[in-house]
Amino acid sequence: MHIAIIMDGNGRWALGRGLTRGQGHRAGADAVDRTVEAAVRHGIGTLTLYAFSTDNWRRPQAEVRALLELLRRYLLSQTSRCLEQSIRLNVIGRRDRLEPSLCRAIAWSQEVTARCSGMHLRIAVDYSSQQSLMQVARVLAPTGTPDRATFLRALSSVTHSSPVAAEVDLLIRTGGERRLSDFLLWESAYAELYFTDCLWPDFNEQELVRALTEFARRERRFGALAAGEAVSRV
Repeated sequence: MHIAIIMDGNGRWALGRGLTRGQGHRAGADAVDRTVEAAVRHGIGTLTLYAFSTDNWRRPQAEVRALLELLRRYLLSQTSRCLEQSIRLNVIGRRDRLEPSLCRAIAWSQEVTARCSGMHLRIAVDYSSQQSLMQVARVLAPTGTPDRATFLRALSSVTHSSPVAAEVDLLIRTGGERRLSDFLLWESAYAELYFTDCLWPDFNEQELVRALTEFARRERRFGALAAGEAVSRV
């Protein structure tokens, strides 16, 4: 099962408590730890977390620097825990605008966890689904009409997704907003969507179980008829 999460609400969580946005982001990092641990316990195969979108560069530079430094520290401090639990770590998105120190941390984390066979943890950084799809179109344009496998390989190459991840089964967004915000648009074509008012720093295993329980109630048809549904005569 592939779960993707748009982690929204750090700033509002902090402001509601009279804290700085930076403190909200640090509390959000704690929620990442809890969620990864819970996902492992529930046997999730792939977990993709939306950490920093391409549009997030529009935020104040001090906040951007703090967010990316928080990610660098997370990689350096949590990679050993990933190894202990055989979690393979992969950062997807652009690399050309990231600081060299962050790129080194990404490369190191991916290299040392490359042989892990448990959950595949993907963190989306400087990620835009629309830009990725446009880049794939430019790459494949000279080759004519690609088949699906060729397209997926190109998309994985553009987004630095290794190994290629399965399509999303369940997409969760916290914070009360109800939109995809340019996240995994191709991969989420048939994903079940789950929106919660819970702000990301408050997200925990109980909230994850609520989402999984709701997912279990839904019938996934993928364009076909529901089980037992009669086919009307023409």
